[in-house]
Amino acid sequence: MVKYLISIKLLFLLSLSCYSRSFDVVVYGATPAGITAAIAASREGKSVVIVEPLPLVGGIMSGGLSFSDSNQMARETLGGIFEEFHKRVETEYINKGIKLPYQVSEKDTRPWTYEPHVAEKVFSEILKEASVLVVLNETLKSVDKKENYIVALNTYSKKRFSAKVFIDASYEGDLLAAAKVGYRVGREGRDEYDESLAGATYPKNIVSVSATNDKNVVLPLISGNQKAPEGQGDQRIMTYSFRLCLSADPNNQIPFRKPKNYDPELYELFRRYYKIFPETRILFDMYPIPGNKFDGNNGIGLQLSMGLVGENWDYPEAKPEKRKEIWKLHKDYTEGLLYFLMTDSSVPENIRNRMEKLGYAKDEFQSSDHFPPVLYVREGRRMVGDYVLTQSDILENIEKPAPIGIGSFPIDSHDCQRIAINADAFLNEGTIFPVHIKNREIGQPYQIPYRSITPKENECANLLVPVCLSASHVAFSSIRVEPAWMILGESAGVAASLAIDGRTSVQKINYKQLAKKLEEKGQILELQNNIIQ
Repeated sequence: MVKYLISIKLLFLLSLSCYSRSFDVVVYGATPAGITAAIAASREGKSVVIVEPLPLVGGIMSGGLSFSDSNQMARETLGGIFEEFHKRVETEYINKGIKLPYQVSEKDTRPWTYEPHVAEKVFSEILKEASVLVVLNETLKSVDKKENYIVALNTYSKKRFSAKVFIDASYEGDLLAAAKVGYRVGREGRDEYDESLAGATYPKNIVSVSATNDKNVVLPLISGNQKAPEGQGDQRIMTYSFRLCLSADPNNQIPFRKPKNYDPELYELFRRYYKIFPETRILFDMYPIPGNKFDGNNGIGLQLSMGLVGENWDYPEAKPEKRKEIWKLHKDYTEGLLYFLMTDSSVPENIRNRMEKLGYAKDEFQSSDHFPPVLYVREGRRMVGDYVLTQSDILENIEKPAPIGIGSFPIDSHDCQRIAINADAFLNEGTIFPVHIKNREIGQPYQIPYRSITPKENECANLLVPVCLSASHVAFSSIRVEPAWMILGESAGVAASLAIDGRTSVQKINYKQLAKKLEEKGQILELQNNIIQ
């Protein structure tokens, strides 16, 4: 009997080690773009699996980003599954007897807000209805490749997923890198693509607060003391942060806690800042969302905020263990900052009092101790594909051949580094402040071409990349929002299906067929005169 049980156990372990399944389409990343890609391909009759490293679907939209960035976009151009998702969110609240401060049918600039658990629920329901297999907690380790075709995706737990077409919908661009597709991390110099906003940039004012100690060593939260020449390229990327879900309701609240490794000296720069600027408000943005809650975000215009500036540069290319270290560094900083703002005597009393009335939302992120499980990776790798989008594509040459969607979020980059420029001042670098078109609080609408999500064919012929697409840092700073990625994800899903049906590479699909299918699904591909500046 003992031998029998041992053999059964061995067979079970062997089956796990040899797990292998084949699909028409494999999507890596259950981000909103990955979800729309998977649903679109499944609705075209294809067998689809999403492989996701985290324990939830919906990426940052299920992880705290509850203030939809579509309010700064031309909503009349955002159709398809993006619009379907928001209509279902609206219905979810109507069924609960909750009136939202907006209507999806009205394409105005009011924020389309929702609670994180509602986003996750709606995403999960749509995926289930579309018969998409979702495999969570599985991290890409490698790919098998034959010539310029990916054959299979392998995970660290020895699972193997083979397919005819693959879609990289990760925020980091892990699948494209594993497939040896060309990419970049960081910022191009100003001359490379003739971009006035490229490279090191200094639009923020110098802050007259000392950022060094008595030995002239820079304080924590300072990246260094070397000011790069304006326009110079480098490997730096915009800051990451968490999107917190905070509650002002004492009955739905978990108090901010003191981290085990809390060190108030980490926040010495905040102490000095408040001493010079005592009238400053809470140093992060808070957007009201349903449920008497707030979406807490890094403030792009603030000098100090939720973003751990300069500590994410290694993240895009890091291995899983290193990423966990960087994630924890951001978490410890964020939890410590909230506790610091609530308790430290250097913080103005009105801010401490305000913080005491806030806490983590008790009914959110329950499986991760009410702290967001998703780090807001604003920028990872960027593919160098068939067509590299640049600043001129966003602001000037807005019409493109073979469009698969319309972008309209303004170019918007958070800080990339914080520099001590002398003994008495520091300067935040890398911010690109959004510029809206005349008479509307949106960015310049522009077409996004199909070739921006396809690699060079000789590098990979069966991969589509709707998130870490082919763009410069400047252009990516406009496309990098979930509404645009959801549109591109759906387009990638339909394109994958056409490549399979046509038995051709993703680069050689019939674009007219793609456009026809996308328009039938409610996607908007053409620019209208009323939305062009």
